[in-house]
Amino acid sequence: MINFIEKLPKAELHLHIEGTFEPELMFEIAKRNNIKIPYNSIEEIKEAYKFSCLQDFLDIYYQGANVLITEKDFYDLTYSYLEKCAEQNVLHTEIMFDPQTHTQRGVKFETVINGISKACKDAEKNLNVSSLLIMSYLRHLSEEDAFKTLEQSLPFKNKITAVGLDSSEKGNPPSKFIKVFEASIKEGYIPVAHAGEEGDADYVWEAIDLLGIKRIDHGNNCLQDENLVADIIERDLALTVCPLSNTALKVVEDLKDHPLKNMLKKGLKATINSDDPAYFGGQVNQNFIEIQKALDLTKEEIYELAKNSFQYSLASDAKKEAFIKQLEIYYNNNK
Repeated sequence: MINFIEKLPKAELHLHIEGTFEPELMFEIAKRNNIKIPYNSIEEIKEAYKFSCLQDFLDIYYQGANVLITEKDFYDLTYSYLEKCAEQNVLHTEIMFDPQTHTQRGVKFETVINGISKACKDAEKNLNVSSLLIMSYLRHLSEEDAFKTLEQSLPFKNKITAVGLDSSEKGNPPSKFIKVFEASIKEGYIPVAHAGEEGDADYVWEAIDLLGIKRIDHGNNCLQDENLVADIIERDLALTVCPLSNTALKVVEDLKDHPLKNMLKKGLKATINSDDPAYFGGQVNQNFIEIQKALDLTKEEIYELAKNSFQYSLASDAKKEAFIKQLEIYYNNNK
């Protein structure tokens, strides 16, 4: 089963590039930029990557991001992740990035986007990994601040496919961002949002009804409301589920209690993703392996999850078709 998962063609749809920051690279870039970090060794950083809730994680996540200053930093961070995609048979990835985390520190928007997008372009050529970018607004900041980010993004529209909503969910409902999502959609960005990770089913309703999202990031708590589940199925919206993230942040106490199997049984279109792999103990393959073991998923269910990842990606129809064909050939040869 592990071999089947590792060689399985797949896409990753829920990934924060700042959350792929491995301790070794963080240490290297901090040194390169002569930035003091509150850790004396890679081991100390690894020790700090242990949390009890979303806020604990965010605190260290933003601390780590502080060492990213130059275009080369963002390039190195992104290319390092894309190399891991190639190793894991991730054919396509949709990378979220948080401009505000960097612009608030005085780093220019263009520095961030140019570094990330150059790495994506090179990885497509050198590693045969397809990718696109999702610009995420930080929900703990104001809508006015999100509008500034939208403005800054406009000269680089050709490099960005979608907008998202992430950071501290509780107390920052989707309704706080109605206007900036409307404006983003007018500019041609596809809307997605984190909802139902820590927030309850109401947050998912708001994200769907008020922001008009095309995909739900996390969405665990949609299961609190049967009408919501029916609505998500009717609208054909996928959930980007992140198993190891869920246990690391205590959204789920134990993987054996994870709602993924229940989601599939109800007819929800779930996908498997790593979220912030450097912090949560595993890339996308590890997420597949651990959740398969915990829930005793069949090869057919694993195949379904991988197929969903291509089907509900934001890639072109032609690309989706080609990816799914590859997956089907692999599955039929390895049932």
